[in-house]
Amino acid sequence: MRGRDDRQQPGLPVGGVYEWYRRGVDLLQGGNPAAAAQLLEHAAEAEPASRSVREALARAQFDSGRYVEAAESFRRIVEANPSEDYAQFGLGLASTRTGDLRTAVEHLALAAAMRPDIDHYRAALRGARAGLAARK
Repeated sequence: MRGRDDRQQPGLPVGGVYEWYRRGVDLLQGGNPAAAAQLLEHAAEAEPASRSVREALARAQFDSGRYVEAAESFRRIVEANPSEDYAQFGLGLASTRTGDLRTAVEHLALAAAMRPDIDHYRAALRGARAGLAARK
């Protein structure tokens, strides 16, 4: 990530990408995901290839109820690195919330297969499978 840029551009938060990221993560951890998402969107625009920025943004979007956007952010991580179990899990959860249970089951199954030791991955997969079965 790029550091501080002392030439402040109009419409951008104060600081550089790293400061935006850190403040965004602090806001997310402090229970303010909507504000975190706004800040992290700037960081993701400036550093679109940063996995850590994209993951924090996806979490903030998810926690603020922006499930379609969260799914897209998690999808970008998965496309860059399919072995990211947390991104697979996030994509699955976000897809569950949007009602796309087929996509949810696919990605939750991948996450659970990659990390069978994580109980909440398996629980989310069971829930998505049950929801899909109930629709049939």
